[in-house]
Amino acid sequence: MDLQGRNLLTATDLTREEFTHLVDLAARLRHEKRAGVREQRLAGRNIALIFEKSSTRTRCAFEVAAHDEGAAVTYLGPGETHLGHKESVEDTAHVLGRMYDGIEYRGSAQETVDVLAAHASVPVWNGLTDLWHPTQMLADVLTMRDHVAGPLERLTLAYVGDGRNNTANSLLVTGALLGMSVRICAPRELWPSPAVRELATGLAAGSGADLAVTDDPRAGVRGADFVYTDVWLSMGEPEETWDDRIQQLLPYQVDAKLLGATGNPRVKFLHCLPSLHSRDTGLGRRLAAAHGVAALEVTDEVFRSPASVVYDQAENRMHTIKALMVATVRR
Repeated sequence: MDLQGRNLLTATDLTREEFTHLVDLAARLRHEKRAGVREQRLAGRNIALIFEKSSTRTRCAFEVAAHDEGAAVTYLGPGETHLGHKESVEDTAHVLGRMYDGIEYRGSAQETVDVLAAHASVPVWNGLTDLWHPTQMLADVLTMRDHVAGPLERLTLAYVGDGRNNTANSLLVTGALLGMSVRICAPRELWPSPAVRELATGLAAGSGADLAVTDDPRAGVRGADFVYTDVWLSMGEPEETWDDRIQQLLPYQVDAKLLGATGNPRVKFLHCLPSLHSRDTGLGRRLAAAHGVAALEVTDEVFRSPASVVYDQAENRMHTIKALMVATVRR
């Protein structure tokens, strides 16, 4: 399947067959890496990584994946470019497209990555925006395939928490694209936007996906193969929001009881990380002191349990991002 020159700005930039092709390729590249095989498919290529929002997994995944395949990378961190300030996004895209063979962008506005893609003349990949998180979806699907046998159409995924962030949006749309059963469990005020739900419904009509949005977490997780959550406060939101958000979302915390409500003894837990599952971080300690909570979106018990496959999921970011670059960079 020829994907050279293609962008990945949202999951809907791919057909169902293209998406699963990338996941298959990632599994093969993972096998090669573990066997010590180095093909250097991107030798002589240069990749620009634009991070207006900092990251651990996304940056490391892109850098290790690029280096494994022989490419060089330039990391442009927060405040290190003139993007959108002294230089328009369009002008930046034209310049970087003349120097690099691929561009990753991680920041706030979806419009920024869309404009980069429209003018760069090389593949552009969305490492995260406020609206979408498509590279995460590739890793999530590979992880789900690793842990539950059978076709994706038989999988049931329940996402619990803030239902209108980029992860929830992307899971709903990706599940709709692939024909999965996806439930978003969130307070009504935090449901996905009508536009996102309409997009997912349209995709589901073609794939046969079963979609639901509910404010009842116990009903939403019933029968799930995977329970997924994310942090309750997205990057860029003021910390003053924590007071209301914690009270709003505590009933949606993934604890042992909620995991048990699936009725599935083989259920697995997913989280795109980082996670506030304990008091082992500065923010976790501050929130514990201010609100008397030992954990937020997931308890430490669940996070560290045999059901948790979050570290597999994190590693798979690198393998799937490698597949994306290998497939789309022109050679």
